[in-house]
Amino acid sequence: MDYQLPEELRLLQETVRRFVDRELIPIEQDSMDGPKLKAEVQESLEEKAKAIGLWLFDVPEEYGGQGLGLLARSIVWTELARTIALPTRNVNIFGPIVSPILYYLNEEQKKRYLFPVLEGKLRHCFAQTEPEAGGDPGGMRTTAVRDGAYYVINGIKRFITGAADADFAQVIAATDRAKGSRGGISAFLVDMDSPGVKLLRAQETMMNDRPWEIAFEDARVPAENMIGGEGDGFKFAQNWISAGRIRHGARGIGVIERCLELGASYAKQRETFGRKLAERQSVQWMLVDSYADLHMLRLMVHTAAAKHDAGEDIRYDSYMCKYLGDTKSFEAADRCMQIYGGMGLTTDLPIERMWRDQRSFIITEGPTEIMKMALARHVVRQFGD
Repeated sequence: MDYQLPEELRLLQETVRRFVDRELIPIEQDSMDGPKLKAEVQESLEEKAKAIGLWLFDVPEEYGGQGLGLLARSIVWTELARTIALPTRNVNIFGPIVSPILYYLNEEQKKRYLFPVLEGKLRHCFAQTEPEAGGDPGGMRTTAVRDGAYYVINGIKRFITGAADADFAQVIAATDRAKGSRGGISAFLVDMDSPGVKLLRAQETMMNDRPWEIAFEDARVPAENMIGGEGDGFKFAQNWISAGRIRHGARGIGVIERCLELGASYAKQRETFGRKLAERQSVQWMLVDSYADLHMLRLMVHTAAAKHDAGEDIRYDSYMCKYLGDTKSFEAADRCMQIYGGMGLTTDLPIERMWRDQRSFIITEGPTEIMKMALARHVVRQFGD
């Protein structure tokens, strides 16, 4: 079996790496204004992204994009994760951010929502998480009740990235709470300026994100704004999140690699008690542990992504990529911080930002404990007979 990337993907990897090394890492300490890119930086990087052929790399060809497969996208995500120059959760220098759920819209819905997003005329957010339903979306309390030609939505959504800038939200709500995730969850397109939709507060977090809490109070949404049929919402949400979990693993590869670059170079320079840190076994083992994790994670992510591109089910692969990608990259950032000592705690270096972001990913889009719980059921079924 050939574990090497095909030539076209190696060329893609080299292209993105050069872009990161030349255009992003040199500006990473001064590219952001809070959780967003500075406007002038955004404009400049978009032009450079177009110049190297990466514009709309993750949009299907039928909608004017490049239609890269999951393995190719994973390679791009990995290389971008080597820098803190870009927003951690909303990287949009390669074109408008398009939620994969929007590709499931019917033709009329696409005209009103998908196409304007692709043209940069509309922005959107994804509203699923709630105060009482984060890792367990099947227990969500936001309801959508049919009332003639409308659904009336009531509930609270929390930790919604990009809500303040969104023109519409993809809202996941319960249409039959008794069924829960087994046919009781539906998805809706909700205009953010609709009566009954209110931004409550931005939530300050430790990571590079400022998500919002949204209230829906008797928000009347046309029945024609339902995505798919009643009860299809959980399916759409999970399809998107499965691919997102591969992205977590791909990001983890890039973070580990950058931490190895930083840690090894500093260990060769820094002297304590007359010897380089690189000569001390305790530091050597930190680097080796991160290196082994890097090798393991790269094989795991690339295999899962290739299986997805071949049409195979990667649900359980994605669980492993997600929790191992997040935990191992956080551990790599933690080791790198330890190698640097006090300097690792400063904002002069990218280490503390990577440390904070990777710690947050261990919770978001599926906590490690829930990933393991789902995997445990699979393992018992597969090996228990």
